[in-house]
Amino acid sequence: MSARYPAPDLNTLPEDIRTKILAVQEKAGFIPNVFLGFARRPAEWRAFFAYHDALMEPESAGRTSNLTKGDREMIVTTTSAANKCLY
Repeated sequence: MSARYPAPDLNTLPEDIRTKILAVQEKAGFIPNVFLGFARRPAEWRAFFAYHDALMEPESAGRTSNLTKGDREMIVTTTSAANKCLY
């Protein structure tokens, strides 16, 4: 985050967004900037992560996938590396 667009205060975020961000922080040990960046616009945050979850966790939406969880994680890791993203 930058000085022009500082990270929002978690305590001011809607409960559903705060809960998901804190769960990610607990699992990963940090909060990825994308979670905080989108959090300034709750409707867009929810849409982005609904799409993310549909792709990355299809089972939670009652769907099946030909890709294993490992396959999906490898695609994300490869994409992150290609974009020089550290996470």
